[in-house]
Amino acid sequence: MICSFNMMQKISSAAFADTKPHYELLDGLRGVAALLVVWYHVFEGYAFAGGTIIESINHGYLAVDFFFILSGFVIGYAYDDRWGRSLTMKNFFKRRLIRLHPMVVMGAVLGVVTFCIQGGVQWDGTRVATSMVMLALFCALFFIPAYPGAGYEVRGNGEMFPLNGPSWSLFFEYIGNLLYALFIHRLSTKMLTAFVVLLGVALAGFALFDVSGYGNIGVGWSLDTVNFVGGLLRMLFPFSLGLLISRKFKPVRVRGAFWICSLILLGLFVVPYWEGLDPICWNGLYEAFCIIVVFPLLIILGASGNTTDKVSTGICKFLGDISYPLYITHYTFMYLFYAWLIKNGYFTFGETWQVALCVYVWNIVAAYLCLKLYDEPVRRWLSRRFLSRK
Repeated sequence: MICSFNMMQKISSAAFADTKPHYELLDGLRGVAALLVVWYHVFEGYAFAGGTIIESINHGYLAVDFFFILSGFVIGYAYDDRWGRSLTMKNFFKRRLIRLHPMVVMGAVLGVVTFCIQGGVQWDGTRVATSMVMLALFCALFFIPAYPGAGYEVRGNGEMFPLNGPSWSLFFEYIGNLLYALFIHRLSTKMLTAFVVLLGVALAGFALFDVSGYGNIGVGWSLDTVNFVGGLLRMLFPFSLGLLISRKFKPVRVRGAFWICSLILLGLFVVPYWEGLDPICWNGLYEAFCIIVVFPLLIILGASGNTTDKVSTGICKFLGDISYPLYITHYTFMYLFYAWLIKNGYFTFGETWQVALCVYVWNIVAAYLCLKLYDEPVRRWLSRRFLSRK
């Protein structure tokens, strides 16, 4: 997932005459959230394998909602005041595609490679025709989602993008970018506020009354009705809220904001699952509180601060740089980890922690290699080739 937390590059560009300050702390927070997502998915493997589960990053899927707020904030900050002056809709879409799509392609390619290494079979052991695998790759490359039960839904568990599950959040990110360019950026601050309030009420109702039936807000990964509606809400509310924050933002200086916000994120994600559905879904209440109240405050704190030394600047830059490649590639390797757990019958973290740690470290290394050897060079070439210079 998600998120799309991938926009926190420097807003200086040859296409624009002026530059804006860069939010280093938000880079770092995006990276922290991405690292927590990977750890959450490591432990998801033990649940998937059907064995003993050690509670860890229990609410890690909320990182997607955090990414969406970040995305809205940064897009609003970067582009809101440029429409009709130095930014056209065509230019905006080219910029977003150049920023996002190269790693979407990489995720799809890694997904098909790891699926073939896994044996080209669904989770129940059913072999998948090569033609369907190639169709799944084609659809993934062009961001065409699979509907549950389709022949090219090759893993058989209903994923929108079966070769790389977290691509679902980028699918909604694209929708958010499209809606922003078509009409949201035109809304006055007052109208945008009303829009955010309505979406917040809808999201809170979805979570509190457990509309998905999951007992949590971890929806959006499938193309069934509940997941699509829930995923759209999960994107539209935080994305629009981020835009609103960017318009009304006023710094609130807090010393050590990066470390404080990182610890709060970790604390929110490790809170145990809240049992109970009567009269409301208590876990949904907690998650709605995180999304509607806490995450916006973290964005404000992160945007208010600055790094004060080379070490913290370097940490935030590294975390920000690898965050998107890490998020969009890590699950392709998780599929192999899950298959290994199931095949070998290792069901506990205590028995396999060395492997889990290696998987975690490998994902960080692979993300960095993808960034330096593929993503950055490709984006530089595409920018030179397709972005106009003024």
